[in-house]
Amino acid sequence: MRAIRTGVTIALTVSGLLAAGVALAEAPQTFKTQKVTVKVEAIATGLEHPWAVAVLPDGAYLVTERPGRMRLIRNGKVLPPLAGLPKVYARGQGGLLDVEIDPKFSSNRTLYFTASVAGDGGSGTAVFRAKLSPDETQLADVKRIFLMNKLSSGNIQYGSRIAIARDGSLFVSLGDRGEQDRAQDFHDDAGTIIHIQTDGGIPSDNPFKNGQKALPEIWSKGHRNPQGITFDSETNRLYTAEHGAKGGDEINTPEAGKNYGWPVISYGTNYNGTKIGIGTAKKGMEQPLFYWDPSIAPGAIAVYRGKMFPEWNGDLLVTALKFQLLSRLDHDGAGKITERERMFEGKFGRMRDIVVAPDGALLITTDEDNGALLRVSKATN
Repeated sequence: MRAIRTGVTIALTVSGLLAAGVALAEAPQTFKTQKVTVKVEAIATGLEHPWAVAVLPDGAYLVTERPGRMRLIRNGKVLPPLAGLPKVYARGQGGLLDVEIDPKFSSNRTLYFTASVAGDGGSGTAVFRAKLSPDETQLADVKRIFLMNKLSSGNIQYGSRIAIARDGSLFVSLGDRGEQDRAQDFHDDAGTIIHIQTDGGIPSDNPFKNGQKALPEIWSKGHRNPQGITFDSETNRLYTAEHGAKGGDEINTPEAGKNYGWPVISYGTNYNGTKIGIGTAKKGMEQPLFYWDPSIAPGAIAVYRGKMFPEWNGDLLVTALKFQLLSRLDHDGAGKITERERMFEGKFGRMRDIVVAPDGALLITTDEDNGALLRVSKATN
């Protein structure tokens, strides 16, 4: 996703190597963090604005590229794009976005992905279900299971990531599409976290399932552009990382039926410096667990639960686009979140996705023209 900047000169062209299915390798780098020394290596480079990564049960990586391609990376090789993807609206911040594999992927080969698509009235965020073919060359049985109810012009703030609940249902983040008042319209999907079944149906525990006070798919409202969403595998708590405007990037824990305030309350300002809404608080609207000012432009969020870095157990890890870094935050027994350190600042470009791999290593994508898939592991002495 983001370009790797090292002193290594690559003599062959990116396009030539990718055509041959070979990943470009560069020398690993080591970094001393507050608690542990880590090694960062590029699993693959030459990817065009990679947006998301998922790990298959056999250890291969599935990566989306925002222009509309999905690729497997296996045994150090970047394979050709999968066939069968739907047409996406790849303009501005739009395109092919998140991907997650079904918990039963080993038996059903099912995956889910989000994308911006065009239609009458403009474009909007959609959720798809598909199956990876046995020969791993294409997607089959592709079905759109959700499309936000109002399409609009403009090419910004689509969201969008997927978090899969323990029961297999999907939580999906949707941005306000740059039309901030939509985030307070409970009959508009913009600026929401939605909760849907894998066929697009409405789960029985949704707060507005009868559709009278709000759209039945809505879980929570008042979000600006949540591009990170994840569950803590230990506590089952849902977390989001959300773009503010000028300041006011937030970490929230969306709960059923609650309103997270955008654009009525915010800890940021408009880009021209003017005030947003009424201030920072209003009765009936939730406060963020944490906010950044100035903004870091969060790309994704993970809760660390892994064996490789016990020093980080339970910490929040948030990638940043603006400052090109990885933020590590912890929380005390009372739930207060504190940013403890910023890693890799300016070393690898705009950091987009972050995933904790089964072995406990971190996988990070860099959102660049020549983007990379990075692996962060514990350095050995």
